[in-house]
Amino acid sequence: MGRIQLEEVTVHADTADGDLLVLDTTTVDLTERRIALVGPNGSGKSTLARLVNGLVEPSAGRVLVDGLDVVDDGPAVRRRVGFVFTDPSAQLVMPTALEDVALSLRRTHRDKTARRAAAQLVLERFGLGDLGDRSVHALSGGQRQLLALAGVLATDPDVLVADEPTTLLDLRNARLVGDLLLGLEQQLVLVTHDLELAARCERALMVDGGRVVADGPAADVVAHYRATA
Repeated sequence: MGRIQLEEVTVHADTADGDLLVLDTTTVDLTERRIALVGPNGSGKSTLARLVNGLVEPSAGRVLVDGLDVVDDGPAVRRRVGFVFTDPSAQLVMPTALEDVALSLRRTHRDKTARRAAAQLVLERFGLGDLGDRSVHALSGGQRQLLALAGVLATDPDVLVADEPTTLLDLRNARLVGDLLLGLEQQLVLVTHDLELAARCERALMVDGGRVVADGPAADVVAHYRATA
């Protein structure tokens, strides 16, 4: 399993009211397969997650993924780390499901015919095999989230960061996506308000006020969060 290290990391943001401390000095070493980040809205947990693939850069300190610095080795890190957003519309950019997955494969499959064939296999893996020609706008919320996952995982990243991927889904699709995420071979960093899903991870970090205030076995951290919420 991979290793994600945050070493004395802080994140500041410029706002109309001046400098804002988004994430206070944080040092963590993440080696577990499934890691949950929990905490209230605005706590800094999404910022912490986005540090892992360089969507957010540290203001101080450094972030390493398997020894690669997310700032100095950005392209190499992004090849290793896939990212799934809360709203799949943020990353579905092609007209049809097949074309969207094929776009993810353009670097590994230069031939267009081979790329489309590989994309079809990816769709079938995620139960979307008969929807390749369907407009992404005509898919259900659950199907769009599965398609977003399919596009990211088609590149075979070592780490998947998922930022509240079940928030916009109904109960059935939330369970479907949650089960899929926890069954992946990749190392998973999961930002979620679904505490039952979080408790199924090996480790959890609770973030509040820009600080990691609890870190340990997921069930214990979730219980602490429930008790203090």
